Amino acid sequence: MSALGRSGVEVSALAFGAAGIGNLYTEVGEEQAHEAVAAAWQRGIRYFDTAPHYGLGLSERRLGAALRNFPRARYTVSTKVGRRLEPADLPGDDLANGFAVPATRRRVWDFGADGIRRTLEASLERLGLDRVDVVYLHDPDDHAEQAFHEGYPALAKLRDEGVVGAIGAAMNQTAMLTRFVRETDVDVVLCAGRYTLLDHSALTDLLPAARERGTSVVIGGAFNSGLLADPRPGATYDYGAAPQELLDRALRLKSVADRHGTTLRATALAFCAAHPAVAGVLVGARSASEVHDCADQFEAAVPEACWRELREAGLLPGEEVS
Repeated sequence: MSALGRSGVEVSALAFGAAGIGNLYTEVGEEQAHEAVAAAWQRGIRYFDTAPHYGLGLSERRLGAALRNFPRARYTVSTKVGRRLEPADLPGDDLANGFAVPATRRRVWDFGADGIRRTLEASLERLGLDRVDVVYLHDPDDHAEQAFHEGYPALAKLRDEGVVGAIGAAMNQTAMLTRFVRETDVDVVLCAGRYTLLDHSALTDLLPAARERGTSVVIGGAFNSGLLADPRPGATYDYGAAPQELLDRALRLKSVADRHGTTLRATALAFCAAHPAVAGVLVGARSASEVHDCADQFEAAVPEACWRELREAGLLPGEEVS
């Protein structure tokens, strides 16, 4: 377990991302979702991440229900604010936003202080909890002014009041996350897809800043939405079709891993976890079998000779992995 910044909130090195059990792309049954969370607990995972955005609240409801079987003091939960859910009478489903759920609610961008409190209160109700441990500002890319001047102070106040233990921001880019690290007193940032075997951009700004400031980083998107899990024609990269150049690079990475008796997935997870600023690696799973596979890969040793060959081949930066 690692503490997030100076907050005292602890997370396991491998974390469970609950978007999948919120019907990301395809439906997941209640029992399957419950079994996925139970498998995560069985494998020693003690950090669980969700958001109202995931399945229009379905992820939070399912995660909270599954976690009721375990002692509250022994796990950490994070959720997110910035997308407030409002009732809506819309036809069809929410697949345009990535989730196979009925469109019974609509998302409203809101990083204001009142909106954040209302969003968090609704999350607690769905989770069935009286508190969450970590709250992130969720994807404030196009709302920087409100996020920095209203959203962050609102979260800092909630932290000061003891309502939450740690605060941060969760994004798919590094520039604004680096700004949060340098200009605010966040405990942690969640960086998705920008520190992987294929994208090392977080090394340029975010990770050095986090080390300097003592801010923790949680890495999501270790497989870049699929390409690093199974590199093949038609594989996805950042939720779209993988460009041929990146597919070729992923296949080269896989070839090296295979040659050293390990897997590309194990190498991808180990790369994310190795940086000293990283407190945890978040993996999305929608079934017990996926959880067990991710845990197996995370626990597998990657030979030093594999890292050496990857660096010598120019597939990895110099000294950031070992």
